[in-house]
Amino acid sequence: MSDESHGAEFLAGLIIGSLIGAAAALLLAPQPGEDTRAELREKGIELRERMIEMSEEARRRAEDLQAEGRTAVQTQKTRVEEAIDEGKKAATLKKKELLDGLEQETGKAQA
Repeated sequence: MSDESHGAEFLAGLIIGSLIGAAAALLLAPQPGEDTRAELREKGIELRERMIEMSEEARRRAEDLQAEGRTAVQTQKTRVEEAIDEGKKAATLKKKELLDGLEQETGKAQA
C-alpha cells in the first residue's frame, strides 16, 4: 500500500510541476495575452485528460494487484489446508502403529 501512496504522490507532483512549468513558459513567451490564455486553456485540458488516463491506469493496476493478491492468498490457504490434512493423516497412522505395538507388547507379556 505504501508503494501506491508514493506513486500517487509522485503523480501529483508531476502534474503540479507540469502545470507550473507550462504556465511559466507561456507567461514568459512573447505573445499577446489572448493567445497565452488560449494556450493555457488548451494545456490545462490536455493535462486534465492525461491525469484522467493516468488515474484510470492506476486504478486498473490496483485492481489487478488486488486480484493477484487474492489468488496468492487462496493458493497459500489451500497449501496450508493440504499440509494440515497430511499432518493429521500422519498423526493418525503413527497413533495406530503405536497402539498396535502396545497391544503386541501387552499380548506377549500376558503369554
